[in-house]
Amino acid sequence: MSFIHSNIKFTFLTAAALLLGACGTNEQEASSHVTSNDSDLPYIGIMQLASHPALDAITEGIIDQLAEEGYVDGKTATIDLQNAQGDQSNMQQIAERFISNDADITIGIATPAAQALANATKDIPIILGAITDPLAANLVASLDAPGGNVTGVSDKIPVAEQFDLIMELVPELKTIGFLYSSSEDNSLSSAKEAEAIAASLGLKVVTKTVNSANDIPQVAESLAQEVDAIWVPTDNIIATSTLSLIEATDAYQIPVFPSVDTMVEEGGLATVGLNQYTIGVQTGSVTADILEGADPSTYAIQYPEKTELIINKNKAEKLNIIIPENVLESARIIE
Repeated sequence: MSFIHSNIKFTFLTAAALLLGACGTNEQEASSHVTSNDSDLPYIGIMQLASHPALDAITEGIIDQLAEEGYVDGKTATIDLQNAQGDQSNMQQIAERFISNDADITIGIATPAAQALANATKDIPIILGAITDPLAANLVASLDAPGGNVTGVSDKIPVAEQFDLIMELVPELKTIGFLYSSSEDNSLSSAKEAEAIAASLGLKVVTKTVNSANDIPQVAESLAQEVDAIWVPTDNIIATSTLSLIEATDAYQIPVFPSVDTMVEEGGLATVGLNQYTIGVQTGSVTADILEGADPSTYAIQYPEKTELIINKNKAEKLNIIIPENVLESARIIE
């Protein structure tokens, strides 16, 4: 799900043009709303790690909630939205851009984006948008009292509930595959928790990791031949290529249990997960609180208030998996 917000205009710049400006691309194009802090309006810098439906939905929720809180781009605020397109060099340059433009506050959407901002400044407030484990990512000293210039919203997934669902839908499950990027702290944190839960259930775990989206088709095909089902944590590299993952696993009739709603919509079987747009709304609320004077060092990390059971009914039919009526009755159904 990509989006166009009426108050945020994305401009696609070439690498040469970006070298003349504040944000380079390193052979990738970065999308951005080009602006500078040349007015008295509060300047809000937003760095989105990459383009995929989950992160797009979070950004949309942030922008909408900021408007609800009275921060409308070009009218009551300057909102500088930059997409790093998954490139580390872009992230560093975007962070430098925000600093040079005297941003009043910045938002990092996804763990690598937040880490890039935190590495660049200890003074400008940084709001975490969907950071699974802020402690493991070394972004805060404490979840209750972050202790510095960083606070925000975690998208920690309900791993135990997800495995309860997996066992209910695939009761004959013996071997489960884990697929994620080895470079993302958020994925490693969730996978560690999942390994302990799988062991308690007597499941054999086969783990495969990828370094880039290009690895996914081959790795997913290999994994699908060794397991009865595949579980995926919140992982940005996997999320950018969900369709490639599903194409590979469908060929072997292996169900995929993602951790976010948008990946079920793209072909995963089911999840007990989080609504990404709602996480964005919550992040926008925290941003407004800090802009209005709350201290990030004492502002506790926030968590989503509720989870959502999501079932892809068409996928279940294609995989010949029977969904119990009690599960269907309490789920959001993807037809």
